[in-house]
Amino acid sequence: MKKTNFLSKLKKENKLELTEPSEEIKKSYIEKLDSSLISAKILLENQRLEEATALSYYSMYHILTALLFKIGIKSENHSASIILLKEIFEINNLKIQEAKKERIDKQYYVDFNVTKEEIESAIEQAEDFNQNLLDFIKKLTNEDIKKYRNKFEEFFKNKKLE
Repeated sequence: MKKTNFLSKLKKENKLELTEPSEEIKKSYIEKLDSSLISAKILLENQRLEEATALSYYSMYHILTALLFKIGIKSENHSASIILLKEIFEINNLKIQEAKKERIDKQYYVDFNVTKEEIESAIEQAEDFNQNLLDFIKKLTNEDIKKYRNKFEEFFKNKKLE
């Protein structure tokens, strides 16, 4: 119920809504994901581990955003986007949830130790997540897009949120 209320609030604020699907915006976010991963690797090589953690997460967030724009869903909230991955697309969102938590911990807190091995693993997990989502996006048909858009609308109607 808590996550339903959260999504409902965002929808009422127009921070979560259906929009026109956009190949152009989708492609832009895929480019951002590539840039984020390349930067994460450069930062790792230069022992900038906190920053590499953040960019490995952002690469995952960018591919998720690309998926949403492919369908025509605008989400202005990271947590909402991650919830939609599971609720609308039925794709396991644990890897991106974990990456988001790690990003927050490394960016905002100072009482932690991070190792090169942990960041290498985070980047590998991001690459795996990104490739799986990219494959999912490439296989989407126009019928799939309609189905997911309808599922988005039905999600809110069934919860009596509108």
